[in-house]
Amino acid sequence: MSNKLFNYFRNSIRELKKVNWPTKKQTISHTLLVVGISLGMALFLGIVDFILTKVLQLVI
Repeated sequence: MSNKLFNYFRNSIRELKKVNWPTKKQTISHTLLVVGISLGMALFLGIVDFILTKVLQLVI
């Protein structure tokens, strides 16, 4: 059992060394992109919600 566990961790470390990690610049760029898209979607959905609320108030 302990041999299997040791092999698992050893293989995991080998695989992690093969990963092509992003640079700091790429990480910051992609993070800002995700934050920007999230804020844009929040604004869009907020506006749509506001408009639909006003339309429903007129109907009711």
